[in-house]
Amino acid sequence: MSPEKRVIHIVSVWILVVGSLAADPMAFWSVQRKGANGDCSDATLEWFQAAKKSGVEYVRLSPAGLKPARRDILLGDADRYEGIPKPDLGKVKVVLDRAEATGIKVMLTVFSLPGCRWKQQNNDEFDYRLWNEEDFQKQASQFWSDVAKALRGHPALVGYNPLNEPHPEREAGIEEPGEAYEEWVAKNQGTAADLDQFNRSMVKAIRSVDPRMPVILDGRFHGNAAGLSTLKPLEDEKVLYAFHFYEPWNFNTFRVNKGRFSYPDKMPKGWSGETTTWTREHLAQRMKPAWNWAEKHAIPQRRIIVSELGCDRRVGGAAPYLRDVIGILDEKKVHWAFYSFRSRNWDGMDYELGTEKLDWKYWQEREAGKSHEELVKRVDNPLWKVIRDSLKAF
Repeated sequence: MSPEKRVIHIVSVWILVVGSLAADPMAFWSVQRKGANGDCSDATLEWFQAAKKSGVEYVRLSPAGLKPARRDILLGDADRYEGIPKPDLGKVKVVLDRAEATGIKVMLTVFSLPGCRWKQQNNDEFDYRLWNEEDFQKQASQFWSDVAKALRGHPALVGYNPLNEPHPEREAGIEEPGEAYEEWVAKNQGTAADLDQFNRSMVKAIRSVDPRMPVILDGRFHGNAAGLSTLKPLEDEKVLYAFHFYEPWNFNTFRVNKGRFSYPDKMPKGWSGETTTWTREHLAQRMKPAWNWAEKHAIPQRRIIVSELGCDRRVGGAAPYLRDVIGILDEKKVHWAFYSFRSRNWDGMDYELGTEKLDWKYWQEREAGKSHEELVKRVDNPLWKVIRDSLKAF
């Protein structure tokens, strides 16, 4: 038996014996937590060990990159959910056991649900069936009930995030709050497109099996701060609310930025290409809708999570940008998780690589079959230092 299998076996036995006696997972969120995002396909034992060494307390993990037994991981087929394939569940449990073996907690999220296949696994097309057909809503509820039953009591788990970045309003061409959005919400209240109804259904499905597990709900508009401010809070103190922060998008995204923008003195002025100076206050203002919403509904800071934050490591001023974003969140004492830790698919946000682009030799070797981890060299650098020091600053 290999060393990893021996560790996993010991942890698995321990889970079976005392899993039912595990502490209330909501207690984990009683103080500010700092973590990272990742994919189960990256999450080897060594990956968890490196994350732990860096100061990561929890990871927001998606199974999207795992090879499924059928078409869609855990779902079997997003066109018709009929139960979790056992091989898929086994792969996720192995990852959770690795997390527990290294002392890292896990928030499990999914990018696909029945009738809502992730765009990157759907020919680059958004799948809106979940938001148009009640039957898919019922299948999604059954899926989360099955997940909660299958993973109940696992000590690594501290939360379920039912769907990453929901955006039912996008099908109608609506991408921000306003009059058109209000009209759309009124028209669709009580239908499959009603995100508040969807949230209630997912929480109910999980609660029917596991009354203790925290549930993390994303805001609308792909999970941004303004989208969080549109949600109706649930009467459930084990529900946390999340938004993602990559503002402003045209600075943050390398392929859109194209070297035009840099933080703080050369930031986009709208979408015209003109530039202006930003301060930390500009970033704080972009988050303000979420803070105002939380105050209005008396949602404590310990129940707010910025579950994705970051910027492409190659854009100008990435280090001061991340320092200011994280500084704001630490002042608020809300939970956060940077995107992402040692991802083989998102090298632009692998901050341990510094700010330089990967050269043509890297891509040539990748095409020849070598892995990302074989080719990159991670070194201490000013950009990674911002995150590393923030993770360890308690």
